[in-house]
Amino acid sequence: MCGPAGSGKTSYALRLEKAGMVRLSFDVEAWRRGITRMPLAPDVHRSIELDLQKRLLELVEAGRDVVLDFSFWSKKMRDTYRQLLAPLGVVPETISFATDRETILRRLQQRQGGHPDDFALPVELAMQYFDGFEVPTADEGPLTVVR
Repeated sequence: MCGPAGSGKTSYALRLEKAGMVRLSFDVEAWRRGITRMPLAPDVHRSIELDLQKRLLELVEAGRDVVLDFSFWSKKMRDTYRQLLAPLGVVPETISFATDRETILRRLQQRQGGHPDDFALPVELAMQYFDGFEVPTADEGPLTVVR
């Protein structure tokens, strides 16, 4: 999954999970650790990322299909995960969400912070995420754009 907060990634990922994929999520892992506010401190983010990467490799090696319910906001992060998976012969598909600013703001304003897929974000931070998002391109590999 690839898109700013509020773009629809988790809703889509939950459908894939229901169809049999394993969903890995920073938000779910943070919530499991008792963290209910975003953004994550850099050391916590790194700890969660290392745990999720380990779990991803274990699942892929076991033959499972995995959906990464992350923002993948930068090309660098997407490239890191491609490199992580390359030794296993996996070429990941990027599913990118082209959701407009107004829709994202409306969705984020409805969040109550009541569960791991409902983290509330301050509007200013959400717009920083939106404005800083690096849109993936076809030269990065298999790409599906959801509008």
